[in-house]
Amino acid sequence: MSGVEILDNGTRVLTAPRAAFGTDALLLGRFAQPRRAERALDMCSGCGIISLLWHDAGHRGPCTALELDPDASALCVQAVAENGIDHITPVQGDLRMFCAAGPEQGKYDFAACNPPYFTAGPQSPDPVRAARHTVSCTTEDVAQCARRALRDGGRFVLCQRPDQLVEVLCALRAARLEPKRLAFVRQRTGSTPWLFLVEAQKGRKPGLKLEPDILIESGVARYGK
Repeated sequence: MSGVEILDNGTRVLTAPRAAFGTDALLLGRFAQPRRAERALDMCSGCGIISLLWHDAGHRGPCTALELDPDASALCVQAVAENGIDHITPVQGDLRMFCAAGPEQGKYDFAACNPPYFTAGPQSPDPVRAARHTVSCTTEDVAQCARRALRDGGRFVLCQRPDQLVEVLCALRAARLEPKRLAFVRQRTGSTPWLFLVEAQKGRKPGLKLEPDILIESGVARYGK
């Protein structure tokens, strides 16, 4: 059964049991956002939560919501229509092929990705659940897609589990995406981080800023130490 979530400024997000979103997507969408008129790319967009969250916050530049699963992409199509949005374009496709050639290369100002998390263990026969494993999309695939899509100086943000931190930072640098901001997410002060958020910039010099932890207490994110 499909559901509806309403964002702060009234934007409707359509979900389904196999195309929902979690706290990680909300944190990623708020950690860094495209400027109002920038051209944005939402990779692994699912039901479109991050694209729609940007819209809700005031983004009005062209935005591509790229998703592999056709059912999730269809929910984004429906949500865009119901909200009367004309600047978000849902695209059902594989990020490994996106911007592989043609005029889209280097045209985006900002990109984000909430990527697959699971690298070990048995893979589900369900294609939707399987998409959460890196067999369908590796860290290198994500970084290389962002590299192709972004202009020089363009920004890229993603979230991932802390045990993947070294792999992510190495993949970003290999793709000429220099990590600039890093924050860990904890449930409360003193607890073990369960997520990190990183912002990188294409073709820029080294210089990483470690930001205060983001604490999730009573369902509300706040900054702490």
